[in-house]
Amino acid sequence: MADVLTDAMRKAEHEMVVCNACRYCEAYCPVFQAMEERVTFQPADLTYLANLCHNCGECLYACQYAPPHEFNIDVPRTLSRVRVESYESLAWPSFASIAFRRPWSATCAALAAGALTLAPVARAFMARATNKPAAFYDVIPHDVMVTLFGVIGLFVFAAIAIGHRRFAGGANPGDSRATHKGLRHGRLVSRQRAVRDALTLKHLHATGEDCVDAEEQRRPWRRWLHHCTFYGFALCFASTAVAAIYHSVFGWIAPYAYTSVPVVLGTAGGLGLVVGPAGLLVLDLHRDAALTDASERSLGFAFLTMLLLTSVTGLLLLVFRGSPYMPALLVVHLAIVLALFVTFPYGKFVHGIYRGAALLKFRREESV
Repeated sequence: MADVLTDAMRKAEHEMVVCNACRYCEAYCPVFQAMEERVTFQPADLTYLANLCHNCGECLYACQYAPPHEFNIDVPRTLSRVRVESYESLAWPSFASIAFRRPWSATCAALAAGALTLAPVARAFMARATNKPAAFYDVIPHDVMVTLFGVIGLFVFAAIAIGHRRFAGGANPGDSRATHKGLRHGRLVSRQRAVRDALTLKHLHATGEDCVDAEEQRRPWRRWLHHCTFYGFALCFASTAVAAIYHSVFGWIAPYAYTSVPVVLGTAGGLGLVVGPAGLLVLDLHRDAALTDASERSLGFAFLTMLLLTSVTGLLLLVFRGSPYMPALLVVHLAIVLALFVTFPYGKFVHGIYRGAALLKFRREESV
């Protein structure tokens, strides 16, 4: 992680000093509670606080020093910019960090690469197709799918793991109090609390009220749509895992019945990944621009669009799997999934990884 204060970090440092003196917002979220434990703010501290922020927006409308005041305190947007800079500095390999500055270019390039990879493969194997209904593996054989997505999956896992290690190493330096708490039970409790915070999105309604979209406008949609997106993704992953067990352990070859476990899980997850991303796209378009930096908003739009395309093409493939359109739909769907996988370490997906690590650090500090 970079040890140099960028312009965004200098502004964040200034705002944290002002907030530390004021402390009006100390009950709003963990950012202000963690901030109060610090007298000075190094790049690692600012990166940690930025990723701990849930961008609920409450502090902007409560702040007496917010624009048009001369202090120009806008904590949500400032930390939003620092977050994106942290994504860039933590990226591996480092040259790939350009994807965070040009998310739409990176997404389009990944989509083109996915299509150029899968279309020739499908054309080569369809020459010996059996013309059976929904014969997915006549279009692209199972072994080819596993090899291709397996290799890319290993790279993606490595890139995310290295980014997480860099973040955790910077956010938890060797002299941190969190490393000296010593009690295994305390660590376990902190981990459990952090996981619960992440899974329930506690800090999008920490004080019993929902986060804001604009001044004096509170609605639960942002939290609910995040839940649809996250748990929809989890259900789709579970569907893939069950299908892999069916194929590898029991020798049951796709397609599976509409009432089978993989199809039910995948359908529920796909619907969640339609409702969640589509709703968040609409919500973000109407949300106060002062709450989020333009760079993070662009990252979010690209990621949500890819999730939406993945779920829509997957559901269409399920509906038309017995039709002549199946081969084309399969190639399109797999190309989008491949592009989504490739961009995981270089798009908004990583915010969940770093925010989870930040929540864990917060709970560990809290227990000291």
